[in-house]
Amino acid sequence: MKTQLKFTQKKAYRTLGFVAIFMMSTLAFNPIYGQTKNATSAETPQNERIVKGIITNDEGPVESASITLKGTKVGTVSNSKGEFTFPQALKTGDVLLINYLGYETIAIKIKDDTSFIRPVLSEDLIEFVGALNTNKPYKSKRSN
Repeated sequence: MKTQLKFTQKKAYRTLGFVAIFMMSTLAFNPIYGQTKNATSAETPQNERIVKGIITNDEGPVESASITLKGTKVGTVSNSKGEFTFPQALKTGDVLLINYLGYETIAIKIKDDTSFIRPVLSEDLIEFVGALNTNKPYKSKRSN
């Protein structure tokens, strides 16, 4: 009886070993891509272009401003100098949305000659509806 049990265990270990080797070889020989391929100027068609720019406000460059292509999830953020390079080649007529907290969103339409942009953000006025009533002291509705 012990002989049959050992034979079954050896068979299970052998099968588990084959499965482990198969999974490791599948992962080892499968290419993994962490990022999309950047297009160079030789690979982009004539009507597409890589757009770069510097985002500023009244005080200077804006760090971490969001730049997205309208209608998609493709985008990037500006660096500490306000500079950015859009990760995808853009066609004529595409619209870039530039926004930053506390500033108005800017929509820039890409034209035939657009390859570098310098948007200037303006502050967005945020108004609160109503005012706090400080004349009433806090009263609990709970009774003891």
